[in-house]
Amino acid sequence: MEQYLSIFYGLSFLIAVIAFAYAAYLYLWVKKQPLKNGKIIEVAALIREGANTFMRREYKILAIFASVIGLLILLFLPTPIWKGKAVSNIAMALAYIAGTVLSAIAGKIGIMVASLSNGRSAEAAQKGIKPAFLIGFRGGAVMGLIVVGCSLFGVAAVLMLVGDASILLGFSFGASSLALFAKAGGGIFTKTADVSADLTGKVELGIPEDDPRNPAVIADNVGDNVGDVAGMGADLFDSNVAAMTSAIVIAQSLSGGSFSNVSMVFGYGVMGLLSSIIGIATARIGKNGNPTKALNSSTYVTTAIFMILTALATWLVPGFSWRIWGAATVGLLVGVIIGITTDYFTDDSKPIVRKVAHASQTGPAFTILSGVAYGFISAMPAMIGIAISALAAYKICEPMGEGYAIFGISMAAVGMLSIVGMIISNDAYGPIVDNARGLAEMGELGEETIRIADELDSAGNTVKAVTKGFSISAAGLTVISLLGAFMSEVNAALAEAGRELITGFDIMDPTVFFGTLIGASIPAVFSAMLILGVDKNAQRMVAEIHRQFREIKGLKEGDPKAKPEYDKCIDIATTGALRELIPAGLMSILATVLVGMIGGAKAVGGFLLGNIISGLLLALFMSNAGGLWDNSKKYVEAGNEGGKGSTAHKAAVIGDTVGDPFKDTAGPSINTQITVVSLVASLLSAIFATFSLFG
Repeated sequence: MEQYLSIFYGLSFLIAVIAFAYAAYLYLWVKKQPLKNGKIIEVAALIREGANTFMRREYKILAIFASVIGLLILLFLPTPIWKGKAVSNIAMALAYIAGTVLSAIAGKIGIMVASLSNGRSAEAAQKGIKPAFLIGFRGGAVMGLIVVGCSLFGVAAVLMLVGDASILLGFSFGASSLALFAKAGGGIFTKTADVSADLTGKVELGIPEDDPRNPAVIADNVGDNVGDVAGMGADLFDSNVAAMTSAIVIAQSLSGGSFSNVSMVFGYGVMGLLSSIIGIATARIGKNGNPTKALNSSTYVTTAIFMILTALATWLVPGFSWRIWGAATVGLLVGVIIGITTDYFTDDSKPIVRKVAHASQTGPAFTILSGVAYGFISAMPAMIGIAISALAAYKICEPMGEGYAIFGISMAAVGMLSIVGMIISNDAYGPIVDNARGLAEMGELGEETIRIADELDSAGNTVKAVTKGFSISAAGLTVISLLGAFMSEVNAALAEAGRELITGFDIMDPTVFFGTLIGASIPAVFSAMLILGVDKNAQRMVAEIHRQFREIKGLKEGDPKAKPEYDKCIDIATTGALRELIPAGLMSILATVLVGMIGGAKAVGGFLLGNIISGLLLALFMSNAGGLWDNSKKYVEAGNEGGKGSTAHKAAVIGDTVGDPFKDTAGPSINTQITVVSLVASLLSAIFATFSLFG
């Protein structure tokens, strides 16, 4: 079966290169689209410059962090370097650095194409919804293709070079650690500006969302790029790499036929990327079409193509198992169903959003209460979906032999993330058209153009909520399989030490229960630290906006000679985000290490279990609540429940400002946090297995 693995290595590189080539074509196509409005060119340049400045400063800090972690890995992992296995340590450290670099590249390319697409999409909206949609979607597709191409290429290259799946854990940890800090930092930046701009502009002064008089308006548009494009790209790169890594680690630990199991992981990765390329190429919208429907249709087409291609591969390739195909298909279908249920709770054409908008007529307290309640309810379908997919995958693959049940869960995660190229394309579309809406207003392109941009933006908000639900759910399955990978790594260390192997984590064992309670508390503390980061930073920015309105004569009145100091707000958002960047993530990593040193491998198993359950619940609740508050505000702004300037509008804006750090800072960062602690646990498994105070 080894020859098939070589074939799938080759296919992985080939399809990744095709994805890169198609991304380059789309980039050049977007670049060719006209951009002539002088004001839009000027503002788009300010957004691009602000985003690049933040990314430069963020990456400098992360480069120092990555260098320190890389050095520690070189010295201590997989075993202390002085024990004579220096080659493995060097390979692990290099794999870690490669993971961080590829994740950073994906984010940087996303920023580049998003800042190129936003102004062009705004101008295209003058001609109608179809050309504006196509620019926004194709700009997002560049990000999707690059992210998935990099993840498939990177995983295949590392495994082909070293042949040891344990080294892949280093590569995955590099991707996850950078994603954690990039998502947290970008999320704090974007929501600092968004909350400040909304509170000072819409609520206090009653001026439009993207009014150029507001000093925070450019920082808000910069934030869309650094948080929702670069941050989410790094997040989904990490999820895809982690899913493949956990599946490959378990596949290599299985006795007999491991080459065919590893080949299946790469085969499904190849088919997923190919399906996304076809789905992106065939994405269309009618002249007066519905952008939400167009984006969702593309997802369904990609899903169908993947299922057909993988079924053909399973039928044709010796060693591929229909049971594994069944597990992957269950994961994918549950992912789509989770997306549909998320859409129900966050789409402004559905009843839930309209109920929250109606509640806003009686004040912000009812906006918050109804949003929190529906947000909690919305988490249940996704949690049930994850539970069903894990159980079904386990049962489908259990008859294949020992270890295959957990491998089935890992392949369900691979299946759920198989169309991640399309998911990222839809996600990156959101901030591009959000920027386009702001640029249409600042470029004074007229009410009809702004209305079209608003329609595109509303679709972006709905689809972003769907993609977040999808990525959080996929992370849930991934970390369940990473729990299996952790157990495999622990047992390898215990076997080497001649000690009894772990067969599971008994909740009645006090060390396991100790870990579970602490693990369950970490996502709440992590979220609080990020939200407080937004809170403190936004207060500083609001004070700066008040200062400018007070001291710059004619600014509030719209005097053309009065120019806001946009750079001051960008600097506040940047400085504050970078200050809050490291602590929350570092707290999660240190908590994992401390639990392991105190309670041993069993306590860490409990820690991961508590972290997964609590993290998934909070992440789904916050992402969905934030999405429904945002679209409730947009529903009111479209002229419903009193329209702009009404009591309902002001209450809905307050709901949106609460939801902003929920859906764009803390919520989507949690799934990266649970992945990071799972990988830290696997990397340090040998230490936890052989040394602890009470384990």
